[in-house]
Amino acid sequence: MWPGTPLTRLLGIRYPILQAPMANGPSTPELAAAVSDAGALGSLGFGFLPPEAVREGILAIRRRTDRPFGVNLFVPQELPRADPAEALALLDPFREELGIERTTVGRPPAVTFEDAVAVVLEERPAVFSFTFGTLSGDVVSALKENAVTVLGTATTVSEGEELERLGVDAVVAQSSEAGGHRGTFAADLETAMIGGMALIPQLVDRLGVPVVVAGGIMDGRGIVAALVLGAAGVQLGTAFLACPESGAHPAHKRAVLEGGDQSTVVTRAFTGKPARGFRNRLVRELEGHADRLAPFPVQAFASADVREEAAKQGEPELMTMLAGQGVGLARSLPAGELVATLAAEAEETLRRLAS
Repeated sequence: MWPGTPLTRLLGIRYPILQAPMANGPSTPELAAAVSDAGALGSLGFGFLPPEAVREGILAIRRRTDRPFGVNLFVPQELPRADPAEALALLDPFREELGIERTTVGRPPAVTFEDAVAVVLEERPAVFSFTFGTLSGDVVSALKENAVTVLGTATTVSEGEELERLGVDAVVAQSSEAGGHRGTFAADLETAMIGGMALIPQLVDRLGVPVVVAGGIMDGRGIVAALVLGAAGVQLGTAFLACPESGAHPAHKRAVLEGGDQSTVVTRAFTGKPARGFRNRLVRELEGHADRLAPFPVQAFASADVREEAAKQGEPELMTMLAGQGVGLARSLPAGELVATLAAEAEETLRRLAS
């Protein structure tokens, strides 16, 4: 029998397992619904998408499951005054290779974070999580008053404490092993690159809300290790990338299944914000000119045409392929089967330790 934790009781789920809300493709309504139906918490990441996309995604999950699920938004970043000329020039050789012309650098859509949050308040999913910063206390209060459980992302103890003061119900602790964009918002990258073994017990000792571990967890052994360190649950992203319900590009899924412990690196090459992904040719060549990369999100707009065309042509060396350090443990299983396997592995690990 699977033991309950403060997280399972908080979210009304069987297993203390959250599927990471991977924006820009990998997380889909099909994936979120399958994970939730299996007894964990499925999630859909919207990033900076407009309100109508948020509503459509929530309704798409509801058509597939009546179980709790979560949605995630990126806290908006101040748009820097940066000239993208050098970043664009760095990418011109890749455009020539792909046979495309340079496009005009885009700008953020004319919608606000508040518009997307308003949709969340109307639709009231079980869980709302956010990344890249903090919310106003009024927003957190409004979400909780509408029976939405609120989770914030932290990469340091001080960030976790700030989120707790804000009133979140639980903190997702993103360790240095985690794939995707770093959620750091109150420290510099170097000091916020803390491994899970060091970060989790310190957060657990300092916070009064449940702590969820994100980063490097791929199987039942990792789940048990997180619980032993005091976490109330785990969040897995890379582990779900190769599932058939995942929206990751086929080349991305192959890379995950063929990757190893040295396959990924934290880089600004993709978007200007540090993110852990595969060390492909795009990363290697742009990192050699790190001083010419534009800040986030200007770099994202400057490189978007190259990365999108590379995906269309199936060229993994020039695509955005985010993943964590646990890729060497990845498996290609249907999402529901993967959740059941993770739970069974954790139970077996607990039995083995007890004996």
